[in-house]
Amino acid sequence: MLARLPKFIDPLLLADRNANIEGELPVSSLERVAGLLSNDVGNVSVKLFFGREGRLATIDGHISAVLALKCQRCLEPLEWSVSSDIKLGIVSTLERANNLPDDYEPLLLIEEGKIPLVSIIEDELLLILPSIPKHQDDCVAPNMPNNKPTALLKTVQATKENPFSKLADLKTQNKLETPDGSTKE
Repeated sequence: MLARLPKFIDPLLLADRNANIEGELPVSSLERVAGLLSNDVGNVSVKLFFGREGRLATIDGHISAVLALKCQRCLEPLEWSVSSDIKLGIVSTLERANNLPDDYEPLLLIEEGKIPLVSIIEDELLLILPSIPKHQDDCVAPNMPNNKPTALLKTVQATKENPFSKLADLKTQNKLETPDGSTKE
């Protein structure tokens, strides 16, 4: 077992050695997840076991973290607990990916060698994070008067002016109506 997480791993070599990797990955190193977060404080706990099932190289493991997402209603921070089991089959072609056992997801390696460990973790996090994170309690959008959406709507409607009201005023000022229905200027 490795004491600290390596930046790059060779999954096939680790599978041949039946290696374990356990440690923590800083949330600040997750570049693809950063846009969903309100801050990058904390760590992702990672436990991975590399092995083989017959000729198939596999990665089994677990990741967990508490991430600070942005609530899409109120735009305030939202603590989101993440806990997910990982079950990956390492394949080199799409054909092999389609023939994986049902309980495995493919990890496609186009060429043998080292890959960034963070990319595997980010892929898993992006799959399990909600597309629209929201507080479970009722929260409201920011800058609403008295926290009531109807008050904001009435304010907007009251300040909205009809663009043709000026034309109507001009029409009544410039034309006087005669008794026979014709107009004079």
